Amino acid sequence: MLHFVGLGLYDERDISLKGLEAVRAADCIYAEFYTSRLMGTTLEKMEALYGRKIHPLSRQEVEVDPSWLEEGRNKDIVFLSGGDAMVSTTHLDLRLRAIKMGIETRVIHSSSIVTAVSGLCGLQNYRFGRSTTIPFPYVSRGRRIIPQTPYQVLRENQKRNLHTMLFLDIQMEPVERYMTANEGTALLMEMEANAGESGLMEAIAVGIARAGAPDASVKADLLPRLQGYSLGGPLHILIIPARLHFMEAEALRILADAPADAVQC
Repeated sequence: MLHFVGLGLYDERDISLKGLEAVRAADCIYAEFYTSRLMGTTLEKMEALYGRKIHPLSRQEVEVDPSWLEEGRNKDIVFLSGGDAMVSTTHLDLRLRAIKMGIETRVIHSSSIVTAVSGLCGLQNYRFGRSTTIPFPYVSRGRRIIPQTPYQVLRENQKRNLHTMLFLDIQMEPVERYMTANEGTALLMEMEANAGESGLMEAIAVGIARAGAPDASVKADLLPRLQGYSLGGPLHILIIPARLHFMEAEALRILADAPADAVQC
């Protein structure tokens, strides 16, 4: 059997008891840390608490050549990932591959940033539209390229009066780096300029850092002002709300220190 186990939001202690039992009973444990990272722990701390050796997998070994799946034919293996076990489409692809190979699968869920943001800032979870990721710009043929897809998704959600959750890029190669909410807001404004549109100067934005940590940071303000606010260390996520319900506006004032001029309903 192949067990997909979510690790939760921040450190090695966020794993569920059910997930911990599966890890300790497994024949082999694999993990990927490129779709999400537990910033409050290390591989060594995880292995010490779980009492097992963990084998990290590269993106190539997960998405292109997951030959390790073969072990699931005659062993119990666990696949660990940050957040919930099935939020990433990469993990769904692995599960479907395993099932087609005749391998039984089991999902052990955990906390995810997708649901945690509502509790942290007070935005109502059923009002979120399609989410997207802001990638780091890249250079092609000597030109700096900024994909416009995140801005297009944001505009579609705004037309439907839906909140937009913007995941911020994580890169492990050639150097490890994590996009900040400041960088994300700056890139959004650049995308808007490239589209020849306007409006984000008056938009409210919510930045969240280190969800699940004792020092989690939540800040709401007009997007240009949020760009100059420091949320501290990673991981960060950015939310652009739609028109606010009066309770959401109050929540942002109390939970996210939003100034009065930024949270008008």
